[in-house]
Amino acid sequence: MHESDSILPFLLVTVAMGGWAGWMAARAVARGWRPYLACLPALLGVAAAVRFIHFALFSGTLLSPHYFAIDALVVLAVGSAAFRLTRARQMTTQYRWLYARTGPFTWRERKEGQSQQAGRP
Repeated sequence: MHESDSILPFLLVTVAMGGWAGWMAARAVARGWRPYLACLPALLGVAAAVRFIHFALFSGTLLSPHYFAIDALVVLAVGSAAFRLTRARQMTTQYRWLYARTGPFTWRERKEGQSQQAGRP
């Protein structure tokens, strides 16, 4: 799966550190009310940083399209989840009278005449 014999560098650098940085970058983009496409350069930059950390600390391959793609997929998956979770929270708290939460990542438009019950969406 990854270039090292041990899974520990992958879990530590790509999943934990890269995932956290991707989460924070996508969350910042969403909190600024920018569209999802604004996340892509930031998340790809995080993936490049993850690839560099593998190279610098664990003697990994720096310019490997295969390993960069793996790192980018992990960072993009975590970042996409963070963006959508943040946006769903924004839409249902900022525009509580217009939208109701249907899940952690989704919302729906409120029906006409539907009102809030005891302050809950």
